[in-house]
Amino acid sequence: MDSEKRKKPLARRRVLALSAGSLVAAGCTQGERRSAEKTGKTGHGPGAKTSAEAPDGALGANFNEDAGSVTFGELRELSASWLRGFVPMPEVEDDASDQRAIAKLLDAHRLGHRTLLSLKFPYNHRPIPRPGSSAMAAELARVDKVLHTVLDTVDILAIGNEPFIESLPQDRRSGALNAFYEAVAEHIVAYRKKHFGSRCRTRLYMGALNFLDKPDKRTPATDRWLSFTRRTPEIEGVDIHPHVSAPGKVRPYLDYILPRLRDGQKFLVTEFSLVQLWKLHLNDTIPARFARRYRLPSDTPVWKVIKEAIEHPFPEEKWRDFLAMSPWFENNKHFLRDQVGHFRDTGRLAVATYGVTQGAAMTENFGPDKQPWLLNSLYANRTVERSEDGSPAHNYGFFDDFRALQRPPD
Repeated sequence: MDSEKRKKPLARRRVLALSAGSLVAAGCTQGERRSAEKTGKTGHGPGAKTSAEAPDGALGANFNEDAGSVTFGELRELSASWLRGFVPMPEVEDDASDQRAIAKLLDAHRLGHRTLLSLKFPYNHRPIPRPGSSAMAAELARVDKVLHTVLDTVDILAIGNEPFIESLPQDRRSGALNAFYEAVAEHIVAYRKKHFGSRCRTRLYMGALNFLDKPDKRTPATDRWLSFTRRTPEIEGVDIHPHVSAPGKVRPYLDYILPRLRDGQKFLVTEFSLVQLWKLHLNDTIPARFARRYRLPSDTPVWKVIKEAIEHPFPEEKWRDFLAMSPWFENNKHFLRDQVGHFRDTGRLAVATYGVTQGAAMTENFGPDKQPWLLNSLYANRTVERSEDGSPAHNYGFFDDFRALQRPPD
């Protein structure tokens, strides 16, 4: 291993969690340690298994950027074997293992979870770097720090989080968006080949496409995205984020991407929800039964009940009644179950992940124009009182379905 490329020792909080103290003292990254083991230091021959089994239809948990919002105890209660998060690349400093999402996934790996990391490049307020520029060189230097830390440890690396949202319209129209991500992907492929050859457990996917249920969002840029994915042998597929206003609007995502992938490629669904449907009902009046049962004015809008639950968490029964008595939720309480079934039925799903908890940002300044992400979560940890032992309540519908969808092979 090139001595200039060694990172500083692992953060103290994580060194204490490792049992292989001699490996930590050697100053190697997670990935470099495994690479060294595979080249013979542990006596493994050339026929030894060098990568984890490819995922097939797994369902995991997602914390996005909010690594502190979920505990491993909560994941155990869900029986979740996979964990996904994303790293905002501007947060990456000299030791990428100190970044919160990366640290969480490294800890998850040590505890036996399989892991998925998405790289987020936020360029929605400034031009995206052009290949060959100093800005591009700086971005690739940050990428190298992440790769140095996670390659051969995380199971899947998604190149990009939501690139068609996290970029300027002119960069999407001009081809600059595609040129940037293609350069990043080619750099990652070359880095992985240089350091691991063909012996790396980390699989590569191109990051997530949004709004594919809208014909005007299927553009030359999205076509090029999938064309690059298809013709690049080291890329194993593409990610999608169907946040939709009706269950039927998920299918257009699959109809668009699947014919554009090569045989053997799969897809990820690291985020999906009916958040757009929930938002359509925030100004509805609450159900009459709920109003009567809890002595509320009959003209109370839905968003005010949610805001009250945020400010003064409800007993679990009251939150459950609120959702169960609202037809727009009750009629869709099995959305998670049904969509995972549809994804699996294609035979092309690698991993889907679903939001675990109600994060702090979901509850800030809640009102009729707020995206009601908190209705999606598996735990109702901010709208329902915690139990006597401090554990969060299970969200109606989704929690039980998520557990039922877990499979021993995953």
